[in-house]
Amino acid sequence: MARRRFAMLDQKGTVVLIAVSVAIWLLDRVSGGFLSQWLAYNSALLPTQPWRIVTVLFVHSGFFHILFNMWALFIFGRMLENMLGTWRFLALYFIAGIAGSMLVTFLAPGTWVVGASGAIFGLFAAFFVLQRSLGNNAVQLLVIIGLNLVIGFLPGTNISWQAHVGGVLAGFVTGFVFARTRNVRQRGLQVALLTLEAVVAIALCFVGYAVTTG
Repeated sequence: MARRRFAMLDQKGTVVLIAVSVAIWLLDRVSGGFLSQWLAYNSALLPTQPWRIVTVLFVHSGFFHILFNMWALFIFGRMLENMLGTWRFLALYFIAGIAGSMLVTFLAPGTWVVGASGAIFGLFAAFFVLQRSLGNNAVQLLVIIGLNLVIGFLPGTNISWQAHVGGVLAGFVTGFVFARTRNVRQRGLQVALLTLEAVVAIALCFVGYAVTTG
């Protein structure tokens, strides 16, 4: 009974991400969008306000936007955090989110973007890779990823498909890293590869800015 009561403590990373996202969304509503002005992503502001490549993950537009993202994070975040542990899970989440910002910088420069969708799609992709590495059938999950990606391309949806694709690509790569470095003796290699991923994603954000601004 006690174990069940405190089970959420095993997914403290997921709980904290949801709590912070919801708190920021509520404060943003109350403040009339003040937080969005400082946390949303726009590649044009990258040189002077680089924190936006990460803080964008905590800003959402409407109720259904944050509802879907937090629901997906609640479902997949808990499963992945149980599989990977808190710090690996958080590394996956933020690497995928930064990769989302990176692809937005290249493909939709100067546009305003909000939401954790890039990171969420990274969770989908990593979960697929990990399930496949364990010999489980994950075709249904691949179909879900594909359908959600397609929705982002539909006219009038106002969805940043660039962030979704960036998150998926990073999720696949990070999931592959986790699957190939499961042995405890490969811990150093795993940390090095995750660090390299993060550094490359951040560096490419600045490369994208340089390329798109001439």
